[in-house]
Amino acid sequence: MTQTTCADPLIRARFFHGLADPSRLAILDVLLDGEKTAGQVASEAGLSPSNASHHLACLKDCGLVEARQDWRHVHYRLASGVAQLLEANEAFIEGIAERVAACRRPEMAGGR
Repeated sequence: MTQTTCADPLIRARFFHGLADPSRLAILDVLLDGEKTAGQVASEAGLSPSNASHHLACLKDCGLVEARQDWRHVHYRLASGVAQLLEANEAFIEGIAERVAACRRPEMAGGR
């Protein structure tokens, strides 16, 4: 079986690393409901404003969220295709959730 990939393995690994943080996933989940200010994102994701700002900057730099300035407020939204990615993976993740939760490998201990 021939496997074809478009992206360099390092780029793919960095992409998944960006999704591997519970705070960043909480932010992406909040933004599934639509555009929000940084303050709204922080509040709804249960993060401090400074922590949310740090993670939003990371997500923006990696192309997962987009931002627009409106005077004093910055409004964030999911980048094109991100909502579809998150929704498409939800059923898959639910199907393997027990196995993932039971995994005890040290390299998988992050985020527990």
